[in-house]
Amino acid sequence: MTMPIGTPFHSRTSALCLSHNWRVWSGYVVASSYAVLHDHEYHAIRNSAALIDISPLYKYDISGKDALKFVNRVITRNAAKCALNQALYTCLCDEEGKAIQDGTLFRLGESRFRFHLADPSLRWFQINATGMDVNIQDVSERVAAAALQGPTSRDILKKISDADLDQLKFFRLTFADVGSVQAMISRTGYTGDLGYEIWVPATQAEGLWDRLMEVGKPYGITPAGMLALDMARLEAGFILLEVDYTSAEKALIPAQKYSPFEIGLGWTVSLDKENFVGRRALLEEKQRGSPRQLIGLEIDWDDYERLHQEAGLAPQLPTAAWRGGIPLYRDNQQVGQATTGGWSPTIKKYIALATVQGNLSQPGTELLMEVTVEHVRKKVRARIVKPPFFDPPRKRA
Repeated sequence: MTMPIGTPFHSRTSALCLSHNWRVWSGYVVASSYAVLHDHEYHAIRNSAALIDISPLYKYDISGKDALKFVNRVITRNAAKCALNQALYTCLCDEEGKAIQDGTLFRLGESRFRFHLADPSLRWFQINATGMDVNIQDVSERVAAAALQGPTSRDILKKISDADLDQLKFFRLTFADVGSVQAMISRTGYTGDLGYEIWVPATQAEGLWDRLMEVGKPYGITPAGMLALDMARLEAGFILLEVDYTSAEKALIPAQKYSPFEIGLGWTVSLDKENFVGRRALLEEKQRGSPRQLIGLEIDWDDYERLHQEAGLAPQLPTAAWRGGIPLYRDNQQVGQATTGGWSPTIKKYIALATVQGNLSQPGTELLMEVTVEHVRKKVRARIVKPPFFDPPRKRA
């Protein structure tokens, strides 16, 4: 077994992680939270600016004469419609139309692209590139990445960057100097807020971190860990691989495989483009309908409070986002499972992401979610809503 290692920012993050609360992400150690409680880090995302180490993402450079043809073969979106310096959020599927993973694609040139993904994909890419004039490079270890997210993130970057950030639209990218570091800046993120992701050579990571922390101080910049990020992405309605759905490559049984239509990503499927991996199966599913749907849930607070009062207790709030399959019921039959949930400090509601039977996925539908009160299983009322739960105009403005 390979020992986990530090990211290019580790010399900085390790000195700041007072909680010693670490986790392993793709073979790297990253902070779950820097302070003992993650509340301050979460509120920085929503009220000032949070600096998040996202270096463990897998990064693949794609170039060559057939780069566009290759990319269009392995993703569900139409890469031909992706402009230079634009980012696309997309799915990668197997031949059965089941999602292997979701991720982002950057177009860096006419015949040059970069993937940012949660899981390793080099072998799968190479198999699908057979017979094509395309060069696929794993640059994961060479590129460090930091997410600067929150309402003051633009003000901070404008102080130290020569990029015209007022003109950088949502899901676009640019190249600029950040401090003395040559960086790629994308207006992307996993928090559902105004924010940027900054991509630099791994050798320049520490300089980038130091400059951002120095200039960001008056703007409330705060290093944030995975616990804060998890709550933000829940509010944004963003799914997480191996939590809200299982990769088709890791599924043990057919029921663990999900199509893009079943995980809320049907909008990424361009069935009108040339053949791509999974197209035929996805076309058939589009015509017959999907058996399951990803939905949002708002848990009925009065009912939740009542269940605790009956046990003589005050309501126990899940302050960190929980993960796991919590059963959902309708008429005493299990009809799905909640996969991520927690109390949203911003919208002041108990919310969850869930998968339910397709015929019960309409907003407004009433379900029951299992909860445990003083070691006893109960059921609390919940109502289906359409994610995202929180979607501020500043994200796209």
